[in-house]
Amino acid sequence: MTTPRTAAPRWYAAAAGVAAAAAALGAGEIVAAVVDARSSPLIAVGGVVIDKVPESGKALAIRLFGTNDKLALEIGTVVLVCAIAAVFGLLSRRRLWVGLVGFGVFGAISVAAGLTRAGASIAWAAPGLVAAGVAMAVLWQLLTLLDRVDAAGDRSNESTRVADTDAVGTGGTATVQQGEPPPRPREWIRTPAPSRRLFLQLSAAAAAGGAVLGYLGHLFGQLSNVNSAREAIRAKLPLPSGHPASPIPGSDVAGLSYVTPNNVFYRIDTALVVPKVDPADWTLTIGGRVGKPLQLSFDDLLRRPMIERFITLACVSNEIGGDLIGNASWLGVPIADLLDEVDPDPAADQVVSWSVDGFSAGTPTAVLRDGRDALLAVAMNGEPLPVEHGFPVRMVVPGLYGYVSATKWLSKLELTTFADYDAYWIPRGWAQQAPIKTGSRIDRPRRGDQISAGDYVVAGVAWAQHRGISTVEVRVDQGPWQTASLSMVASIDTWRLWSWRWNATPGDHVLEVRATDNAGAVQTDRVAPPAPDGATGHHVIAVQVS
Repeated sequence: MTTPRTAAPRWYAAAAGVAAAAAALGAGEIVAAVVDARSSPLIAVGGVVIDKVPESGKALAIRLFGTNDKLALEIGTVVLVCAIAAVFGLLSRRRLWVGLVGFGVFGAISVAAGLTRAGASIAWAAPGLVAAGVAMAVLWQLLTLLDRVDAAGDRSNESTRVADTDAVGTGGTATVQQGEPPPRPREWIRTPAPSRRLFLQLSAAAAAGGAVLGYLGHLFGQLSNVNSAREAIRAKLPLPSGHPASPIPGSDVAGLSYVTPNNVFYRIDTALVVPKVDPADWTLTIGGRVGKPLQLSFDDLLRRPMIERFITLACVSNEIGGDLIGNASWLGVPIADLLDEVDPDPAADQVVSWSVDGFSAGTPTAVLRDGRDALLAVAMNGEPLPVEHGFPVRMVVPGLYGYVSATKWLSKLELTTFADYDAYWIPRGWAQQAPIKTGSRIDRPRRGDQISAGDYVVAGVAWAQHRGISTVEVRVDQGPWQTASLSMVASIDTWRLWSWRWNATPGDHVLEVRATDNAGAVQTDRVAPPAPDGATGHHVIAVQVS
């Protein structure tokens, strides 16, 4: 009688690979929490992906996930790593070296990615090295155990055959005294067989341990003295010189606010992990094509005269009707004053602003010196900049999309020319010059809303930063344009709230809005995507009236 070999299913080997990857990612996060959160394999490799992925991929991610695009990238990276690790496990079932080499290559990629990030030191290699070592050790141990499980299954079958043979040799019946256990092969007694259950338990423990370590590493990586330093600065914020920002214009439209609270202000940037910059260590260097280079500490900046202004910022990736736009009060030092001090070369038509994480934006020098309230901001809506919005210092420039003007976690200003240097987004297909286009949005009602027939207030916002909005018009079902009422504004550098009373009749209707700026330019109805210099078209929504 022959019993087939009892081997663990192939997916057990795949599970070993996934468990090894999970343990490795967790170990890497823990080490990165000690070194620098940005040095973790997941974050370092993710940063390289962000830098190298085609622009169409980034646009798709923002369109699908909005401000959650980075979380989606991290989750996608983890899923991809686990899938590849499962393949490593399968290939290593017969050739262990395949998985070991594969995880070693992953480690090398992580180390290379970490060492090439802005601000990296040699210590940034540690998370990748530790992660690779843990992955190889866990894979080795689990697959060795799996081999023992298979071998034990072979011995079990062989011993069963031996026992059957002995029974046949004695007439097919084994003699067993009453109360005695059945005879067991000697090898069974000498070497207890490891079980599949043990293998699965250890694999699950490795994966769960990796998840716990990763979570703890993430939490520990968020701990820093930056939050306490930010709170300490709250009492040191200077009062604006001259007049403070104009009073906040009121709105009688429910649900609309002139000011966007800090906690809901949109965030789009290239940082997978928010840089933690201690203001005590922060310096700003202004150099390049200047006659008098300048370096400032954070305290130096706070001692300078500051102004406070309401300014609306907008992301170039904002789709028609999108929410990647917000209005806030900003306190900061006029950039024009600093540029005057450094004596710029008249031919230097671009100011490149650099973030501590290596991001760069190129702003026309003329725009920064034309009298608009371009700031190095230290406060937002009356409190120190939130860490995720650029603490301790960021740029705010009215009238330009953020990718050419709104650098967060600012570390350097360099005067150069557009001919000599392309900032981060320019080689990726976006325009060098990016003035914000006239736009408008319907916020009430929302697309697909069902409203009651009768008097209804349609409302929203319109913007044309540094030109200002003069008129907003609404129409229903392609009918005539109707003029909306406009709220007061603090300046031409902010959006404007608008409202229009509609006698809504039952049925399905289409609402459309357009704005006209103070120069008389009417918002175009030509539909264009955000790339390369901002979306165009009218915001159109469908509603049901009952």
